[in-house]
Amino acid sequence: MAENNFVYPKDVQKFGFDWGQLALTVAPEVNGAKTFSGGVVDLPSGQGHSRHNHPGSEEIIFVISGEGEQMVETPDGVPVVQKVSAGCTVFVPESRFHSTLNTGKGPMQLFVVYSPAGPEKLLRELPDFRLLSKGA
Repeated sequence: MAENNFVYPKDVQKFGFDWGQLALTVAPEVNGAKTFSGGVVDLPSGQGHSRHNHPGSEEIIFVISGEGEQMVETPDGVPVVQKVSAGCTVFVPESRFHSTLNTGKGPMQLFVVYSPAGPEKLLRELPDFRLLSKGA
């Protein structure tokens, strides 16, 4: 695989869901990344992804723009919800349940990183998954 070190969301096929989109801009299948994957998530106002986890992977969520509510459960399974906005970094420990909701009036954009890579492959198995064309 040729190195693809500079990737814009418009350059890759996006993962579409009922709650928003993910443009996977770094991953083994995109540019040969070996230890992590990540990309840009777009959430329309009032939308978000429901409680889920990524077995065996940690996640970083960086809020690029917009505002919302982020939930990350404690090790004992107690949900902790906090308001987040542009500039906030959220750490989701390995296998921990979490969810994100855009509570703002406009779109919310996030950059997410999974380590190790792999959770993005499981997203393809969700019932509302659809592959969108580049630039969509």
